[in-house]
Amino acid sequence: MPNNPLILRGKEVSEAIKADLVQRIAVLAKRGIKPGLTAVLVGDDPASQVYVRSKERQSGKLGFNSEVLRLAVDTTESELLSLINNLNKHELVHGILVQLPLPEQIDAQRVIEAIDPAKDVDGFHPVSVGKLVLGLAGFVSCTPAGILEIMRYYNIDPEGKHVVVVGRSNIVGKPMANLLIQKRALGNATVTLVHTRTPDMGLYTRQADILIAAAGVPEFIGADMVKEEAVVIDVGINRVDDPGTEKGYRLVGDVDYKAVLDKVSAITPVPGGVGIMTIAMLLSNTVKSAENSLK
Repeated sequence: MPNNPLILRGKEVSEAIKADLVQRIAVLAKRGIKPGLTAVLVGDDPASQVYVRSKERQSGKLGFNSEVLRLAVDTTESELLSLINNLNKHELVHGILVQLPLPEQIDAQRVIEAIDPAKDVDGFHPVSVGKLVLGLAGFVSCTPAGILEIMRYYNIDPEGKHVVVVGRSNIVGKPMANLLIQKRALGNATVTLVHTRTPDMGLYTRQADILIAAAGVPEFIGADMVKEEAVVIDVGINRVDDPGTEKGYRLVGDVDYKAVLDKVSAITPVPGGVGIMTIAMLLSNTVKSAENSLK
């Protein structure tokens, strides 16, 4: 008998979040505050350009002071650090986003640490990460925060569930695992984190009530690695060649979507799932920063 899984569409969740932001932005406007988000793009990486344009467009629609500073690929680290220092001091800038990856002459970690934690809307600064681990209020890395919002919207409660996170990046895997073990709503899960050095990864993924795939490997998770009736959240966005399409490629996740569809109880599509939530949470963090500036 064919399964009829719940499709966890990020667009629906994103629109609900932005509707809430509109109200919060209106309250800020009465106090003379307009959320300010400045993105810094160094070089001409095509994927980064697409991502930054999307952020610029969506923040503009909400009425942000939205700005993109585009720097040459040969920009020095000291020049970038000087720019960040100026943005840290700028009262109209509430959020600073330095688009990664950066050219090889620039130390990305040094740049991240140069951003004022009060304006770290990406949630990458060690202060933000430390607060996340300790369960303190602060900026949460946007993709994990977006995954929690998908779970909230679709009433997927991780409490008491076994969640397996595939991938240990500082952007998704580590913060995701830390969020899910917190003693609070959308937490209290038992979390296993697996990665490329984990032998027999399927041994663990097949135990997952909720499987979060963030390995960056196209269609790596097959039906044989997924438990019956599991919830699958696919973070991967991978471009694979497909001569049969107009663009010559298609986007796929880390999960073999078609293979697992009849087995799972719920799943995020790619595209249209987690990816769109990352920008929504960046906007949310920027509004939060603007609200914090009033305190």
